[in-house]
Amino acid sequence: MNEETKEHAAFLKQQLEWSREQALLLEAIERKLIEMRELAEASLDSGLSQLERESLNEQFQQLQGEVIELQRKAAPETLH
Repeated sequence: MNEETKEHAAFLKQQLEWSREQALLLEAIERKLIEMRELAEASLDSGLSQLERESLNEQFQQLQGEVIELQRKAAPETLH
C-alpha cells in the first residue's frame, strides 16, 4: 500500500467515524423532539392546573436547551 492509499484509507475511516457520531447526535435530537411533542400534546389538556402547566413548560424548555446543545455538537461551525 503506497502512502497516498494509506492517507486515503485514514481519511475514509475518519469520515466514517464522523458519520457515526453525527448519526448518534441526530438520534438523540430526535428523541428529545419526540419528548417535546409529547409535552406539548399533554399541555393541551384543559384540566391541567397552572402549576402543572408551568412544570410542563419547564420540562419543555429544558429539552429545548438540550436540543440546541446537541445541534451545536452536530454542526459547531454553523451554529453559535
